[in-house]
Amino acid sequence: MSTLFTIDIHTHILPENIPNFKEKFGYGGFINLDHHKPCCARMMKDDTFFREVEDNCWDAETRMNECAEQHVNVQVLSTVPVMFSYWAKPKDTLELSMFLNDHIADIVKRYPKRFVGLGTVPMQDPKLAIQELKRCKEIGLKGIQIGTHIDVHNPEDMSKPGHRNLDAPEVFEVLKACEELDMSVFIHPWDMISKEKMTKYWLPWLVGMPAESSLALCSLIFSGTFQKLPNLRVAIAHGGGSFPATLARIQHGFDVRPDLCAIDNKVSPTAHMGKFWLDSLVHDPKMLDYIVDLVGADRVALGTDYPFPLGELEPGKLINQMPWGDEQKEQLLSKSALEWLNLDRSFFD
Repeated sequence: MSTLFTIDIHTHILPENIPNFKEKFGYGGFINLDHHKPCCARMMKDDTFFREVEDNCWDAETRMNECAEQHVNVQVLSTVPVMFSYWAKPKDTLELSMFLNDHIADIVKRYPKRFVGLGTVPMQDPKLAIQELKRCKEIGLKGIQIGTHIDVHNPEDMSKPGHRNLDAPEVFEVLKACEELDMSVFIHPWDMISKEKMTKYWLPWLVGMPAESSLALCSLIFSGTFQKLPNLRVAIAHGGGSFPATLARIQHGFDVRPDLCAIDNKVSPTAHMGKFWLDSLVHDPKMLDYIVDLVGADRVALGTDYPFPLGELEPGKLINQMPWGDEQKEQLLSKSALEWLNLDRSFFD
């Protein structure tokens, strides 16, 4: 295993103890942890089991010990996407976001050379989202993690859901504030597309999740967001999902039906390569080689989805096994991440 300086931009963390937000807010749908045995907890959505996690999902010391074994110098921390809670009343999501952000900021403050923090904000309400974005910067976080789309509900009638893709004007407001505040953006799938059609075989994670990343990227590209915000630093989880493999189809659609695809932006999809970062979580050397060729080595950064099993179980293994020299490996293992975060290597010395 290489000893090159290594930054993992895609890791998730939770507080060990989460308040009973259902009781506090008067309605359900929020996650709580059932610590049913030592070093292990069930993530529960009300009374429904979601996922089992171990103490490396909440304990910073456990994470650092595992990082030492895996030769990871720095982890970028973000919440588990199910915690976004965009479907909830905005003021309640704000309170939940502040709780999660304070937890991550505290870990970063205690171990500033080992962790970088990303916040979460109530994206269903741009004003509150920007308010919390500014506070995230004040408490030392370097950016935010957002979902691939935003659920919106009427607070007066929670049974009436709405939906925003990342081309929505309300989302642009938040992204513009991120550019102005020099805050990085990490886009992660959640609430997977067509999940009601995929009730077996873990298909929401295997099929819906890659589609979500493509939905997010197409929304940003076709809306002209990257032209309007040229200094916005966006990274997409899971190697951009299905987007890289279907880019030729996306480009062809743009070429043959500009009346449908080019209505907000005349710049072609392929011209956007290099405008955003992808993490390296693609599980296949041919795919890693492809995305590096597609967007550039300086736009691919190590991401593992630690500590979850669908991620890279040996961080950096795929990059280190590629037939590249140390210079290119170093680019993917740390330099691309540093540029995305707008940090210097000396920050961690």
